[in-house]
Amino acid sequence: MARILVVALGGNAITRPGEPGTIPQQFEHTAETLNHLAPLFHSDYGIVITHGNGPQIGNILIRVEEGERRVPRLPLDTCVSDSQGGMGYMIQRLALEMFRRQNIRRGVATLITQVLVDENDPDLSNPSKPIGSFYGPAEHDQIVLERPHWVLREVEPNRWRRVVASPRPVKILEKEAVARLVHDGVVVIACGGGGIPVAWEGDRLTGVEGVIDKDRVSGLLAHDLFAEKLIIVTSVDRAAIRFGRPDQSWLDRITVDEARQHLWAGEFPTGSMGPKIEAGIAFVEQGGEECIITSTEQVARALRGEAGTHIVAA
Repeated sequence: MARILVVALGGNAITRPGEPGTIPQQFEHTAETLNHLAPLFHSDYGIVITHGNGPQIGNILIRVEEGERRVPRLPLDTCVSDSQGGMGYMIQRLALEMFRRQNIRRGVATLITQVLVDENDPDLSNPSKPIGSFYGPAEHDQIVLERPHWVLREVEPNRWRRVVASPRPVKILEKEAVARLVHDGVVVIACGGGGIPVAWEGDRLTGVEGVIDKDRVSGLLAHDLFAEKLIIVTSVDRAAIRFGRPDQSWLDRITVDEARQHLWAGEFPTGSMGPKIEAGIAFVEQGGEECIITSTEQVARALRGEAGTHIVAA
């Protein structure tokens, strides 16, 4: 397994907008996603799957807060670990079923992954990571009254989401374990939900109240594994500039310098495409062959160079 792919699954790969996100719905959409990834599993690439947890962590926090009168509150880092285990189990179970049906001779394992962050990261005092559901104006006003401790941000006109702290990843503590497994041919599910944020206090690791961006940590993991490609799976087939305007332009192949210029020009919002472009730039600048941004349905074609946005060195 000399060549490695890191595949970062976005929220739409597991939970669809407008749905309640029940467990059966999440299993259904995850099975669809894995079927689209089947050509990758049949290849000779070593594969690591990462995933976000925005909708799921929002639901977990609601359960925690609603249950505080009966059971002790769970800190946010523990909530992230719960989402890693539950979502990893789902992906792992469905992958094993598919491998059996298609006679794919691979193992698959979920690795609970801790990610070191800086306890002085400015985002810890200025939350920026959207989680959970979207809320309209009436829901927004009700939440402000009923949950004054929530921080809400208008992510689209008249649509709000809860935001929590999102410190930048510094080091993936289980990166050596991931490397050993993937080089043995195991499909590894790692850094779920961006990884569990932790910090050193002397000789003790302590959990940090935050949710790490999964695109940033996926780029870091791809670099640590000397991966050939980082594939970021999102809701659109390609990235675009002037998105949603009459002169919108889809991007097929762009250099790191071009990607950075578009980022500085404000073409990629921080709440959607921005972290994906940032992760792609960092990965390629540090020696990765390319970062591919595309939809679930187009992953196999994008890997062949027939779809997606490809960020390359030059």
